[in-house]
Amino acid sequence: MCGIAGNLKFGSGPPVDARLLESVRDTMRKRGPDGAGLWCSADGQVGLAHRRLSIIDLSPGGQQPMATADGRLRIVFNGEIYNYPELRRELIAQGHQFRSTSDTEVLLHLYDRYELEMFRFLRGMYAFGLWDESKRRLLLARDPLGIKPLYLAQLRGELWFGSQVRALVAAGFPISEDPAGLVGFHLWGHVPEPYTMFREIRQLPAGSYMVVDADGQSTSKRFWSLSAHLASDTNGSNSERAMDPAGMPILTAALKDTISRHLVADVDVGFFLSSGRDSSTLLALASELGHPGLRTVTLGFDEFKGSEQDETVLAQQLADQLQCKHSSIYLSRSEIASMMDRFLESMDQPTIDGLNTFLVSSAAAASGLKVSISGIGGDELFAGYSTFQDVPRLVGALARVPGAHTFGRMFTVVADPVLRHFTSPKYAGILQYGVDYEGAYLLRRGLFMPWELPRILDPDLVREGLKELSPIARLDSAQTSSLHKIVEMETSLYLRNQLLRDTDWASMAHSLEVRTPFVDAQLFSDVVKISSQYGWPRKEQVAQTPKTPLPAGILSKPKTGFSLPFFDPRKNGGTRDERSPQRHWASEVYHTYRYNVGQRIFTV
Repeated sequence: MCGIAGNLKFGSGPPVDARLLESVRDTMRKRGPDGAGLWCSADGQVGLAHRRLSIIDLSPGGQQPMATADGRLRIVFNGEIYNYPELRRELIAQGHQFRSTSDTEVLLHLYDRYELEMFRFLRGMYAFGLWDESKRRLLLARDPLGIKPLYLAQLRGELWFGSQVRALVAAGFPISEDPAGLVGFHLWGHVPEPYTMFREIRQLPAGSYMVVDADGQSTSKRFWSLSAHLASDTNGSNSERAMDPAGMPILTAALKDTISRHLVADVDVGFFLSSGRDSSTLLALASELGHPGLRTVTLGFDEFKGSEQDETVLAQQLADQLQCKHSSIYLSRSEIASMMDRFLESMDQPTIDGLNTFLVSSAAAASGLKVSISGIGGDELFAGYSTFQDVPRLVGALARVPGAHTFGRMFTVVADPVLRHFTSPKYAGILQYGVDYEGAYLLRRGLFMPWELPRILDPDLVREGLKELSPIARLDSAQTSSLHKIVEMETSLYLRNQLLRDTDWASMAHSLEVRTPFVDAQLFSDVVKISSQYGWPRKEQVAQTPKTPLPAGILSKPKTGFSLPFFDPRKNGGTRDERSPQRHWASEVYHTYRYNVGQRIFTV
């Protein structure tokens, strides 16, 4: 896990400013405290920069930017390629000669052999920039499910890329506020891909690559599609039922395969261990694979000791059962409060989430870990959220209400001024949005509703932002199965734009790499194949895959969110939407982000 940056100049303009590129790189020092590298071409047209967190091949041979022996190809890479050992063996058999044991060099040789077809061989989380001197072009790419970020600014006369929005802002080119990013944040509590808070900076979409030549001409292609994989389920109706027990051996093998891949490293790999089923299952399967003495970390809070909210008790029970090297690290409310400034200063894009990952990453780093496994993605893939029941239930109920869709907008206008004083303002939009899966999902996951935004933001800005966001605000899923629809929405919106993005910046603020075995393109394909024959695996079945059963307390525990020892200080006065802790927090985050990141364009 690292921080990467690069600058490509078009035509005959001024050369790359090496000192500026170095400065941009070093805004990401926490992403790579183990080393730094910089390379600029002799003609000054392209520069690549890298901050290193050493995980695989800790020797100087793993330093970046890395080049082939002839200097024709150079790369900066952030992430991990989990199948790099077998790719390396295959490339050696084909005549390629390696000078290191790093997965970065595998990418160079894989491109050398297959060029833009290389992505069908890769398994991992990655974002990289690769300069091909012979073709005078820059290749930028991002992993299938969007685990690793890659931001671009394609400007007049040049292109910048980097691992963080903040890094590109530091490059100093003119930036302006993006209505789509601003509106998207207030709709969802995160900024939806490919937007950011700045018009000039975009995120390269997950599962895609972009090729930019030396004259600034670019082409893009999506090489992996979540929607297409779901549509490949040859028996879509089968997904509506839980997997037949006959599919358990195949599911177990698929889970063991992904966890074994994610344990490959030249440093210790630990586990974020909560008292939930996802992280517990991954740990139990890793133990079965012959990894004794695994290191585990659980975050506890002084205020929760002895209560049902204390996750350390069940986590300690499982760690003892599996003979892990376990650490329970406790924080008090005052200690969390003392960390809030650093949390907000580290935030790369505004979000209402991420504090839990920030705190547990701090605990893992304090225990000496550089890599940790997380159970993120289990709920999206194995139908663990209540949205998998709530959304179909709402759509099914309103389908029987005569004229619901026709009169929905009128009902919203009439009901909103009344309902927002007594209950959630979302109820005003139940007829307008609850008649289809996309609208019902927005009601369930949304922060503010579209009709509320002109009350808190400039109406003209809202109109512009909503017009740009329309395909995102009401995600048009082509799936026919209700489960497929919700898997697609949860994965491409909530998981990718909030959980994975927050995990990246919040963990890297502590120089910690987080790996997510449930967020794996091969596992996703395996589950689709299982569904075609046996039905879609559910979380309860996933938790039954370890040979030794998980503790009864973990298996019987209802799903709960990550609890923090806070309370809402805004208890009196105002409408319900003004008192909402999430909405109040969103306002605090937005204004702090404006101050921390956008000082050059915002009036604070």
